[in-house]
Amino acid sequence: MSLTRENVMKVAKLARIKLEESELDAMKMEINGILTWIDQLQQVNTDGVAVFSEQQAQHLPERTDSVSDGNIVDAILANAPEKAHGMFAVPKVVE
Repeated sequence: MSLTRENVMKVAKLARIKLEESELDAMKMEINGILTWIDQLQQVNTDGVAVFSEQQAQHLPERTDSVSDGNIVDAILANAPEKAHGMFAVPKVVE
């Protein structure tokens, strides 16, 4: 399969890529090179080749998901300019 300049312009428009007229020929050659490489890969006989990307059942260790303040609230708020109810106090920004 080979693309023409018109095909490259259409693909660029669909992908919202701005290409100058001077870039079209270079892009056409690059895309055609990629398509040639894909065509070569499709011609390779893969009968009898084991699939390597198959996911096998793996049980990974999981830690418990627990919420903690780290028991250092006072140390965290020590440098806060303003604090209220164990939290940072910030000015209201919504009018």
